Amino acid sequence: MVLRLSKTLFKQAEVFANKYWLSTTSCAASSVKMNEYLAHQNSLPRLPVPPLHPSLEKYLLSVRPLLSEEEYHNTVKIVKDFGAPGGLGVKLHTMLKERAKVTENWLEEWWLNSAYLEFRMPLVSYSSPGLVFPVKNFESADRQLRYAARLVAGALEFKSLIDSYSLPLDKMGGQPLDMSQYYKIFSTCRIPGYPKDSLVFHGEAPVKPKHIVVAHNNHYFKVNVYGDDGRPLNERQLLTQFQSVVAQSSVYKDPIGILTTLHRDSWAKAYKRLRKYDAKNKESIQAIQESIFLLCLDKPVSDAKTLNRKTHVALQTIHGGGPAGNAGNRWFDKTIQFIVGGDGVVGLTYEHSPAEGPPITRMMDHISDYLDRTRGDKWLPSTSVEEPKKLRFKLSDETLKDIEEAERDLQILVDDLEMSCFEYDTYGKEFIKSQKLSPDSYIQMAIQLAFYKIHNQIGATYESASSRKFLNGRTETIRSASVEALDFCKQMIDKSSLPHTKAAALRSAVDAHKEYTNQAVNGMGIDRMLLGLKNIALECGMNVPDFYMDTGYTTSTHFKLSTSQVPSKIDAFMCYGPLVPDGYGCCYNPRNSSINFGLSACNSSPETHSSNFMAALTESLTEMHDVLNLSQKAKL
Repeated sequence: MVLRLSKTLFKQAEVFANKYWLSTTSCAASSVKMNEYLAHQNSLPRLPVPPLHPSLEKYLLSVRPLLSEEEYHNTVKIVKDFGAPGGLGVKLHTMLKERAKVTENWLEEWWLNSAYLEFRMPLVSYSSPGLVFPVKNFESADRQLRYAARLVAGALEFKSLIDSYSLPLDKMGGQPLDMSQYYKIFSTCRIPGYPKDSLVFHGEAPVKPKHIVVAHNNHYFKVNVYGDDGRPLNERQLLTQFQSVVAQSSVYKDPIGILTTLHRDSWAKAYKRLRKYDAKNKESIQAIQESIFLLCLDKPVSDAKTLNRKTHVALQTIHGGGPAGNAGNRWFDKTIQFIVGGDGVVGLTYEHSPAEGPPITRMMDHISDYLDRTRGDKWLPSTSVEEPKKLRFKLSDETLKDIEEAERDLQILVDDLEMSCFEYDTYGKEFIKSQKLSPDSYIQMAIQLAFYKIHNQIGATYESASSRKFLNGRTETIRSASVEALDFCKQMIDKSSLPHTKAAALRSAVDAHKEYTNQAVNGMGIDRMLLGLKNIALECGMNVPDFYMDTGYTTSTHFKLSTSQVPSKIDAFMCYGPLVPDGYGCCYNPRNSSINFGLSACNSSPETHSSNFMAALTESLTEMHDVLNLSQKAKL
């Protein structure tokens, strides 16, 4: 089902307040804040449908640097026919505008389905990002569990802000943003199905879930984190619960969770077999799906074959190190899985369909702040605490074969994904801002230059732009590979080009990117509208229009660079696999005096390697810094 904040959810706020830890007074305050939240959401504008012909002109500009002369002229003809008076594009655009009149967000359901629920490749590597927290060094298993208890307490504190509608509004340029994604990250789970998956949100139940699931040595335990009095367990109580979990799961179990790494069609079939075989299986799966989140207490895994510690942690958050590592100690369909490894690996992996990165990183920042500002228990203990309940599974021969298949397939993914995660520490966003340049646009041009240095051409680039200015907004694509970006790359490579010429080209490319970004966040990008026109055609029983079969479209949407700025207050970063086999994943967190990068590529592609990209990116950032300094000195 499509997740949305129904009126039922708000009517149940008082039920939750009385059941879980909120007094009558705080319940009344929560109702006031709930009404304020509703008023805020209702005040948000609806996502617009961009005008057709200006969008087609913008599209032609975006494909120009990616095509040969012959290819471009052919694309111009196809675009002209598509947008001609009475042409197919005009008809589809009219229908799209009609859809926008009768929906809260004309894109919402289409995007959820096409980007996520209908996507059939495994979640691991292909879809679910990892988020790397600052690396720890646990001196003992007890230290690991104490940290886990504090992390969970911080997460529950963040959840209380959401449940009481007390979370301050996110803003962009002073403008409040849609907050609905925050209400979908807890108690949500993806369910495998055919021909598409579904999402189930248990936060609308009359009595919300009060348990998390803790995974250890491939065992799963239902652990209530609220007592019968509705109060959350404090850190000492959580620690006791986790100690009990560990004591009951010292022996490794069949890695049932590894089934969630399968191709979605295969997992849908295996899921039915697993649930049907025994009533206990169905009950245990239900407990996992209804949980607030998962906590994965991982075993130590060697980092000998990785570039550095950050890269090792990134890989653990994405795939858990494979069948021989911690991949079986997961349930990848669950929206949030916190990871606390015995070797100091700390982070999370999240199933991407309910939310984008910013709500997740805000949660991480809150937890980090909690860890820094609290010493000892912040609240009194809860009463009537239940013992952890081990979730039982009975496995058929068919399911054991499914597990073997999942292990084989996952190992292939693990062997293929390679990463280089690092901190560029020469400078950060403070220097970039001192040059009166946008940090994000500047870093995007460094990425373009790095790609150009390696491949001697510019690459189609996907950068995620938030569309949360609009009700239920998700993302739009920023097409960073512009005509100006190509000119900048050529100028930087040209040894005869002077510093001031290079600096001028850099500023022009940054300005062009910033302008496209501004259009994208204000609903005037092109990619989501083109998706809308295509979906309208398919829903009307038409064939896919020729526009989408053209080289211009296929080349410009084969995103060899999948990029995203995911800023956070702490020394952390997000990471993910490349969108295409011959491409790169590149996520970054600009900090005041440094930039954290998570780079990925596929070993199966002889053309790409993340370490080469890391070297080229480091060189590009340094050269851009030097060019700006030299051009300024020349003016003096």
